[in-house]
Amino acid sequence: EVQLQASGGGLVQPGGSLRLSCAASGFAFSRFGLSWVRQAPGKAPEWVSAINPTSEFTSYIDSVKGRFTISRDNRVNTLYLQMNNLKPEDTALYYCQFGASRGQGTQVTVSS
Repeated sequence: EVQLQASGGGLVQPGGSLRLSCAASGFAFSRFGLSWVRQAPGKAPEWVSAINPTSEFTSYIDSVKGRFTISRDNRVNTLYLQMNNLKPEDTALYYCQFGASRGQGTQVTVSS
């Protein structure tokens, strides 16, 4: 059974930083690309970033380029999202996603 558990969210002021983690199990983590997805209240889910199995290739939605960095550690089956210079519009529930599986999210709230 695929399990994806995101953590690291919280309340932060504009301009602040957070580092999200996603602990994965139930599949061959090191062999697959992974993504971060977010969903703001009342809005559809939005893809944020993706990374290939070897970390050679990463991609981002335009609104987070230069502020967010996706990474992974295949030794411990964990995906990360470093978020800097956070903005109120980044407020959302953040999920890690593998295929059609999207585990429990972690809430990020950016507010003064």
